[in-house]
Amino acid sequence: MTPLRFAALLCLVLVAPVVARAQRERLPPEDVDVVEKRWPDAKETSMSIRYVVEKTGSGALLQPGDQVSVTYIGALLNGKVFDKNLDPAKPFTFRIDRGEVISGWDQILQMMRVGDKWTVIIPPELAYGRKGSPPKIPGYATLVFDMEVVGVKRIN
Repeated sequence: MTPLRFAALLCLVLVAPVVARAQRERLPPEDVDVVEKRWPDAKETSMSIRYVVEKTGSGALLQPGDQVSVTYIGALLNGKVFDKNLDPAKPFTFRIDRGEVISGWDQILQMMRVGDKWTVIIPPELAYGRKGSPPKIPGYATLVFDMEVVGVKRIN
Protein backbone atom coordinates (compact mmCIF):
# COMPACT_ATOMS: atom_id res chain seq x y z
CA MET A 1 0.00 0.00 0.00
CA THR A 2 1.39 3.37 -0.96
CA PRO A 3 1.81 6.05 1.68
CA LEU A 4 -0.85 8.18 -0.04
CA ARG A 5 -3.42 5.37 0.03
CA PHE A 6 -2.55 4.60 3.63
CA ALA A 7 -3.06 8.26 4.59
CA ALA A 8 -6.40 8.36 2.75
CA LEU A 9 -7.56 5.17 4.46
CA LEU A 10 -6.48 6.49 7.86
CA CYS A 11 -8.40 9.74 7.28
CA LEU A 12 -11.49 7.77 6.29
CA VAL A 13 -11.32 5.62 9.41
CA LEU A 14 -10.90 8.65 11.67
CA VAL A 15 -13.50 10.89 10.00
CA ALA A 16 -16.27 8.34 9.25
CA PRO A 17 -17.67 8.16 12.81
CA VAL A 18 -17.85 11.96 13.03
CA VAL A 19 -19.62 12.21 9.66
CA ALA A 20 -22.04 9.40 10.55
CA ARG A 21 -22.95 11.14 13.84
CA ALA A 22 -23.44 14.47 12.06
CA GLN A 23 -25.82 12.83 9.59
CA ARG A 24 -27.79 11.14 12.39
CA GLU A 25 -27.94 14.19 14.67
CA ARG A 26 -31.36 15.83 14.56
CA LEU A 27 -30.77 18.66 17.00
CA PRO A 28 -29.75 21.97 15.42
CA PRO A 29 -25.97 22.44 15.89
CA GLU A 30 -26.43 25.44 18.19
CA ASP A 31 -28.76 23.38 20.40
CA VAL A 32 -26.37 20.42 20.72
CA ASP A 33 -23.91 22.49 22.76
CA VAL A 34 -26.65 23.79 25.07
CA VAL A 35 -28.09 20.30 25.64
CA GLU A 36 -24.69 18.68 26.25
CA LYS A 37 -23.75 21.36 28.79
CA ARG A 38 -27.11 21.43 30.60
CA TRP A 39 -27.71 17.66 30.61
CA PRO A 40 -24.24 16.07 30.31
CA ASP A 41 -25.49 12.65 31.46
CA ALA A 42 -28.46 12.51 29.09
CA LYS A 43 -28.86 9.28 27.16
CA GLU A 44 -29.71 9.41 23.47
CA THR A 45 -32.10 7.32 21.38
CA SER A 46 -31.43 6.34 17.78
CA MET A 47 -33.72 9.23 16.76
CA SER A 48 -31.64 11.78 18.72
CA ILE A 49 -34.13 12.22 21.54
CA ARG A 50 -32.19 12.87 24.74
CA TYR A 51 -33.53 11.86 28.14
CA VAL A 52 -32.55 11.87 31.78
CA VAL A 53 -34.26 9.43 34.16
CA GLU A 54 -35.31 11.36 37.28
CA LYS A 55 -37.41 8.59 38.85
CA THR A 56 -37.87 4.95 37.84
CA GLY A 57 -41.32 3.41 37.70
CA SER A 58 -42.35 -0.22 37.42
CA GLY A 59 -44.31 -2.63 35.30
CA ALA A 60 -44.28 -3.30 31.60
CA LEU A 61 -43.13 -0.84 28.98
CA LEU A 62 -45.87 1.24 27.41
CA GLN A 63 -47.08 -0.04 24.04
CA PRO A 64 -48.63 1.46 20.90
CA GLY A 65 -52.36 1.80 21.44
CA ASP A 66 -52.10 2.10 25.24
CA GLN A 67 -54.11 4.92 26.76
CA VAL A 68 -51.55 6.73 28.86
CA SER A 69 -51.93 9.51 31.44
CA VAL A 70 -49.08 11.97 31.82
CA THR A 71 -48.28 15.07 33.85
CA TYR A 72 -45.71 17.39 32.29
CA ILE A 73 -44.10 20.78 31.88
CA GLY A 74 -43.13 21.71 28.31
CA ALA A 75 -40.49 24.37 27.74
CA LEU A 76 -38.30 25.77 25.01
CA LEU A 77 -34.58 25.18 25.31
CA ASN A 78 -34.20 28.67 26.84
CA GLY A 79 -36.46 27.58 29.73
CA LYS A 80 -39.60 29.47 28.67
CA VAL A 81 -42.60 27.28 29.59
CA PHE A 82 -45.16 26.96 26.78
CA ASP A 83 -47.51 24.38 28.35
CA LYS A 84 -48.00 22.34 31.48
CA ASN A 85 -50.36 19.94 33.20
CA LEU A 86 -49.25 18.99 36.69
CA ASP A 87 -52.57 17.87 38.16
CA PRO A 88 -52.38 14.10 38.77
CA ALA A 89 -56.16 14.09 39.31
CA LYS A 90 -56.65 15.43 35.76
CA PRO A 91 -53.59 14.29 33.75
CA PHE A 92 -53.22 14.63 30.00
CA THR A 93 -54.59 11.36 28.59
CA PHE A 94 -54.16 10.04 25.04
CA ARG A 95 -53.32 6.90 23.08
CA ILE A 96 -49.72 6.15 22.18
CA ASP A 97 -48.69 5.98 18.52
CA ARG A 98 -52.05 7.18 17.18
CA GLY A 99 -50.91 10.62 16.02
CA GLU A 100 -52.52 12.39 18.98
CA VAL A 101 -49.24 13.93 20.20
CA ILE A 102 -45.92 14.92 18.68
CA SER A 103 -43.85 12.10 17.25
CA GLY A 104 -41.16 12.53 19.91
CA TRP A 105 -43.68 11.74 22.65
CA ASP A 106 -44.99 8.67 20.82
CA GLN A 107 -41.42 7.40 20.52
CA ILE A 108 -40.08 8.13 24.00
CA LEU A 109 -43.18 6.91 25.84
CA GLN A 110 -42.64 3.43 24.39
CA MET A 111 -39.42 3.36 26.44
CA MET A 112 -41.20 4.32 29.68
CA ARG A 113 -43.26 2.62 32.41
CA VAL A 114 -45.90 3.85 34.83
CA GLY A 115 -44.16 5.88 37.53
CA ASP A 116 -41.25 6.94 35.31
CA LYS A 117 -40.35 10.61 35.56
CA TRP A 118 -37.96 11.79 32.85
CA THR A 119 -36.58 14.99 31.41
CA VAL A 120 -36.89 14.58 27.64
CA ILE A 121 -35.26 16.77 24.97
CA ILE A 122 -36.98 16.45 21.59
CA PRO A 123 -35.47 17.68 18.30
CA PRO A 124 -37.60 20.00 16.14
CA GLU A 125 -38.39 17.43 13.45
CA LEU A 126 -39.94 15.12 16.07
CA ALA A 127 -41.93 18.03 17.53
CA TYR A 128 -43.42 20.89 15.47
CA GLY A 129 -40.68 21.21 12.83
CA ARG A 130 -40.29 24.14 10.51
CA LYS A 131 -43.69 25.70 11.23
CA GLY A 132 -43.63 25.49 15.01
CA SER A 133 -46.90 26.01 16.88
CA PRO A 134 -47.37 29.79 17.01
CA PRO A 135 -47.48 31.87 19.03
CA LYS A 136 -45.79 29.89 21.82
CA ILE A 137 -43.48 27.55 19.88
CA PRO A 138 -41.34 29.00 17.08
CA GLY A 139 -40.23 27.04 14.04
CA TYR A 140 -37.27 24.67 14.46
CA ALA A 141 -37.66 24.67 18.26
CA THR A 142 -36.03 22.00 20.39
CA LEU A 143 -38.47 21.14 23.17
CA VAL A 144 -37.79 20.06 26.76
CA PHE A 145 -40.37 18.14 28.78
CA ASP A 146 -40.33 17.14 32.42
CA MET A 147 -42.86 14.32 32.18
CA GLU A 148 -44.21 11.63 34.48
CA VAL A 149 -46.33 8.65 33.48
CA VAL A 150 -49.10 8.49 36.09
CA GLY A 151 -51.29 5.79 34.58
CA VAL A 152 -51.98 3.44 31.69
CA LYS A 153 -54.95 1.55 30.37
CA ARG A 154 -54.13 -1.30 28.01
CA ILE A 155 -56.34 -1.18 24.92
CA ASN A 156 -56.10 -3.93 22.32
